[in-house]
Amino acid sequence: MSALVTFAAISVILLVIGVSLERGKGVKELAVVASLGAVAAAGRVVFVAIPSVSPVTIVCLVTGATLGARAGAAVGALAALISNTFLGQGPWTPAQMALWAAVGVSGALLRPAATRVYGLVVLGVVWGFAFGWGMNLWFLATFGPEVSYEAFVLTAARSLPFDLAGAVGNAVLAVIVGPPLIRMLSRVAGRIRVRVLVPAPA
Repeated sequence: MSALVTFAAISVILLVIGVSLERGKGVKELAVVASLGAVAAAGRVVFVAIPSVSPVTIVCLVTGATLGARAGAAVGALAALISNTFLGQGPWTPAQMALWAAVGVSGALLRPAATRVYGLVVLGVVWGFAFGWGMNLWFLATFGPEVSYEAFVLTAARSLPFDLAGAVGNAVLAVIVGPPLIRMLSRVAGRIRVRVLVPAPA
């Protein structure tokens, strides 16, 4: 049953993202999003030996800030789906897809911060904890015992070392990977941006 729910949720998420991208900037954006999703997924697999540390959050933030909310959300969802093909699919996959999609959207909404190193560090730290808390809520809602303030606090206390590792890892990756990624995707954004020239009236 859980496998069926997971498959259905993944299908719906991918359908929504696919339709959104299809109405976006076209083939170039699709290619860029697919490449970024694959790169972020590969980075997560590479960092699997370090619990909760991966480049996915920083890639999603920068993608959203430079290419827009649609692209940021798509990269986050694809990164989770692709990496879990190697790390293990399960009922947690839709939650990870949704949370990393939200990271990408936040990058677009907070573009002035996400395109600067210090702002990217702060956002990375915040999402290091927020992502863990989001997964804790999903765990409580899926496996119980209940969704309550007390249960959430207890689960958050148990996951604190992992959330802290994720926050620190995001901060370090923001400093190392952030600046070159921002420059690269800013150039890419200029190349895939569609310009419509309207002739002046006679």
